[in-house]
Amino acid sequence: MIGNGWDALLPQEAIASAMQKVSAETGVVYPPRDRIFAAFSLTPPEAVRVVILGQDPYHEPDQAHGLAFSVQNGSALPPSLKNIFKELEADEGILRARGDLSDWARQGVLLLNTVLTVRQGEANSHRAFGWQAVTDAAVRAIGAYSQPVAFVLWGAQAQQKAQIAAQSRYPRLILKAPHPSPLSSYRGFFGSRPFSKINAFLEENGEKTIIW
Repeated sequence: MIGNGWDALLPQEAIASAMQKVSAETGVVYPPRDRIFAAFSLTPPEAVRVVILGQDPYHEPDQAHGLAFSVQNGSALPPSLKNIFKELEADEGILRARGDLSDWARQGVLLLNTVLTVRQGEANSHRAFGWQAVTDAAVRAIGAYSQPVAFVLWGAQAQQKAQIAAQSRYPRLILKAPHPSPLSSYRGFFGSRPFSKINAFLEENGEKTIIW
């Protein structure tokens, strides 16, 4: 389905069950069907050096394209992404305006939501579709790979995977912070400095840093 090493690592029955529920939806679902697994397609398991984990896709038109927090080129930046870029500037002094984060994904940043689909206009509307079994399996599978991996868990839903992420005998960094949405960003997301912490961890473990 995905075309790389993830195919053997993800629970195909859970994927099929979730996709059945998606297919039964009568309204618009995001991201487009051919982009649901884009995060896995762009970042194969052996390439993962960072996992940025969010809740579920953007639920407004022309935004979600399969990478957590990323938007399609030409789309206005959603508030959560604006706040991510504010923290990036404060942390690393980097001014970024482009909302498509595919360049991060190609450097080994797995941009994953705990739930991979959403109904238009209804945040977290697919939380009961069983996607958590798929994303739990993805986080668990990464534990078997020897490369250093930093996990960034934004929001309560993402932080439920902290214990799974830590179950590895290889170097791991677990960073937790509130979700970057305007509702929670001032409760500890701002000032959390994830970007510099990730690069310091990678450098300490002999890995290339991420060009944010």
